[in-house]
Amino acid sequence: MSDWIFMNGTYVHRENAKVSVFDRGYLFGDGVFEGIRAYNGNVFKLKEHIERLFDSAHSLLLSIPYTHDEIKNIVIETLKKNRLDTAYIRIIVSRGVGDRYNLDPFVCMSPQLIVITEKFEAFSSEFYENGVEVLTVPTRRNRADTLSPQVKSLNYLNNILVKIEAKLAGMQDGLILNTEGYVAESTTQNLFIYKNEKLITPPCSQGALEGITRNTVIDLATEYGYNVEEELITRHDVYTAEEVFMTGTAAEIISVVKVDGRVIGIGKPGKLAIKLFENFKKYVVIEGEKIE
Repeated sequence: MSDWIFMNGTYVHRENAKVSVFDRGYLFGDGVFEGIRAYNGNVFKLKEHIERLFDSAHSLLLSIPYTHDEIKNIVIETLKKNRLDTAYIRIIVSRGVGDRYNLDPFVCMSPQLIVITEKFEAFSSEFYENGVEVLTVPTRRNRADTLSPQVKSLNYLNNILVKIEAKLAGMQDGLILNTEGYVAESTTQNLFIYKNEKLITPPCSQGALEGITRNTVIDLATEYGYNVEEELITRHDVYTAEEVFMTGTAAEIISVVKVDGRVIGIGKPGKLAIKLFENFKKYVVIEGEKIE
């Protein structure tokens, strides 16, 4: 059991880790977060995750009362305190307690930082060995010009609605289109397709988060000599791809073998996805911050 949680400068046991019902993170989803993985004593891409946390907060005019280095040290210390070298890490910053009826964010003067580290329950090996089936859901991605997909806010309602629709249809995940009908991403993962010797992923401007795993996969594929492009992707492009796979912090790299009833490629994880996944697993234990 991961008993210790960092809350605003101190460590508390999980049963005492409580926030006010008047916290704006609870009332309005007014806050930001990051999900991070630690692998065998290495916190993967911790620097990049913290930078994205600060970017999200800056976009919301939310002041984080700690520096980048201080948060890095807090994450590592929390892992050590809980005796975890392989874990899932959640950093949460809310705007803090404010007037429960007032949307005005400037009435809040005490943003709070919470760091949770827990033993990570890996996804079923079946997903990696056989791939998954997804479907296109009715709910569209929020418009990027009204709510930037680069802000990882505590309001995840758009994604939750997609997850509900996918689960009700008996699927593990759902494919999200933007309001123009182009593919944005899946519930919590970026999407890649491979066709005609080209690896393609949607531009972030189309509603996709600039995922840390996404960028790592782009770097790895480029290093292997593959042509990687950011292009608009339609459902037809997905249906006719040789390979389709999703990337994310929790799931890493999972192949998609069927979309909306259409079999993708040969109906099982493709060679590129397998190669990327094998090398990604080697990369995550060396790139990041060591727990010492």
